[in-house]
Formats: sequence, structure tokens, C-alpha cells
Amino acid sequence: MKNPAYVRAEHLAVVVVALGLAMVHLHEVSWPRFVAAFVAIDLLGYVPGALAARRARGGRIAPLFHHLYNVTHSYLTAGAVVALWALALGRLEWAMLAVPIHLSGDRGLFGNGHKPAALPFEPAEVTS
Repeated sequence: MKNPAYVRAEHLAVVVVALGLAMVHLHEVSWPRFVAAFVAIDLLGYVPGALAARRARGGRIAPLFHHLYNVTHSYLTAGAVVALWALALGRLEWAMLAVPIHLSGDRGLFGNGHKPAALPFEPAEVTS
């Protein structure tokens, strides 16, 4: 489901602010943890559904893949994961900015929202 322009603008603002903070604290960011957090969201939530959709060749895939995407791309899940991460470290860290950068980047740059199970996992190509 695509986000309206104003929602995309809000998410782009989040990306700009979070990237600005990451750049200001460039030397304090644990880049391996930043990259791991950024990539894990799609490795767990997007890639399985994208592979299933590719194998289905335009056919329906199990709703589980849509739900997996939605859970991993949710700010509620992200907040819980970051809270557990902070508890494990005993503090917040700048690498945690990878999470809102990823989620707001998806929404702001690509217009991605949650994926309803009733719709195809990947948007259909428009041919003219």
C-alpha cells in the first residue's frame, strides 16, 4: 500500500534528521551493528516474500510472507527490538539510528507501507 505525499514527506524528514545525527556522531557509531540492524529488517521480512513471489511467477503466495514483512517493518516491532538492544548493552547507541533510517526510508523514498495479504507481494509492472 502506497503512502500519501505528506506521509512520505514526514518520513523523509525522519531520514534526514537521523542521517544528520549519524553523521554528527560518525566516529561513535558502531558501523557493523548499524549495517546489521539495517540489513536484518529486509533479510527477515522482505527477502523471504520476494523469493516466494519470484518462485510463484505472479501467482499467489502464502499470507505468511506479507505478515512477516509487516511485522519486521513495523515501528512497534522496531521499538521493542531497539529497547531489548539497549537493555542488553545497558545504554542507547548511535547505531540504533539504522532502524528508523531503514523504516522511514522505505516509506519516504519508496512509498512503501504495509503489505495487505489480499494484494500481490510485489507491485505489478505497468506496461503501456
